[in-house]
Amino acid sequence: MLGRLKRRAEFVRAAKAGRKAARDSLVLQALPRPDDETRLGFTATKKIGNAVARNRAKRRLRAAARLHFGAHPAPGYDLVLIARDSTGSCPFPALLNDLQSALRKAGVPSRP
Repeated sequence: MLGRLKRRAEFVRAAKAGRKAARDSLVLQALPRPDDETRLGFTATKKIGNAVARNRAKRRLRAAARLHFGAHPAPGYDLVLIARDSTGSCPFPALLNDLQSALRKAGVPSRP
């Protein structure tokens, strides 16, 4: 089951205690959970650009996560995807590859 991270405290907990994996187009923070629910959070700082650029980057991250996880997410993780400068402009297949690579580096098991 996929849920959403909504409160700042949830993002901060993943940043402090989770494993991190940085790639050209994104940064992933992964924190294991005691239950089987997987929750996703997306963020883009003002360094990315104006509101249009930040929203575009977050939309692309959400689309990549939707394609990667589909109906079978990795069980029991809080995952935070952070946009980088190139998130909004890199080719979409490269974004998907960066997501998969970051998940492997952070130790998140792949879907069955």
